[in-house]
Amino acid sequence: MTVYSKRIRLITLLTWMTVSGIGCKSYEARENELPDTRNRGTIHVSADESFKPVIDEQVQVYESNHPGTHILVDYKPEADCIRDMLVDSVRMLIVTRRPSLEEKELIADSLRKEARSMVIARDGVSVIVHPDSPDTLLTMNDIKQILTGTFKKNLIPVFDGVKATSTVRFIIDSVLRGGSLTPKAMAARSSEGVINYVADHPGVIGFIGVSWIGNREDPEQLSFLKKVKVARLESADIPGNYVKAYQAYIYIRKYPMVRDLVYILKENYRGLGTGFANFMSGEIGQIIFKRAYLAPSFKNLSIRPVKLNE
Repeated sequence: MTVYSKRIRLITLLTWMTVSGIGCKSYEARENELPDTRNRGTIHVSADESFKPVIDEQVQVYESNHPGTHILVDYKPEADCIRDMLVDSVRMLIVTRRPSLEEKELIADSLRKEARSMVIARDGVSVIVHPDSPDTLLTMNDIKQILTGTFKKNLIPVFDGVKATSTVRFIIDSVLRGGSLTPKAMAARSSEGVINYVADHPGVIGFIGVSWIGNREDPEQLSFLKKVKVARLESADIPGNYVKAYQAYIYIRKYPMVRDLVYILKENYRGLGTGFANFMSGEIGQIIFKRAYLAPSFKNLSIRPVKLNE
């Protein structure tokens, strides 16, 4: 190689290093100008109250791994979360459905932001009864009759609100197919309120998300399970086979009442909202969903035949 060639290569290398250095510095400068990043800042999130236990854990672990961040979650009925789509200060929604095309267009027009969404886990709607209740094996036809008030026994359904909640919407859209709930349906203030009410009243039947009672390693959820019994529903694929909302049955949709858990992110830059969304869909976040006995969307479950003694 000639001296001239060596000089050209050296000049090229120095030029590349200089440009790269400027690019890195420019990127860091731009990041410092952002109001928040995955490592610092504060954001507000509206989340469906049905998923409070597992979302609390997601936030706790994320903030522990990123000490400069604050994720402030306001738990409320799903319809209230959906209304927050047009609230600019709310960066993310955690609900059970994706935004419609009309809603995405409205966000783009009103907030000049793109709404991104992703299914991050799947949840089962569990059915709970009083400890003394004999009604622990139910078909979906039984469930429909209970919900409409035509069941052979006078069992009154109890929800975490009779309007606006994701559980009620799921029941009406996916179980009753647009039909009407019995006017006797009752509302508790929260999922925990449903558990406590069912525990104290033999003639009612409660509907709550599995994340409130599915984790047998959680002392609080174990205390809930001492208050109520979880009913088995007829399997979606095998008539006469009754199953609970166990994780594996949710994962393969053997359990008949399964719904999605979705984040909707309104962020035009890679900020704290993006960091938290990536965390929930990443390895650690998916393990947290798995530990909460939901079915993670991005982590395969190993399903092995076991015999359960209950």
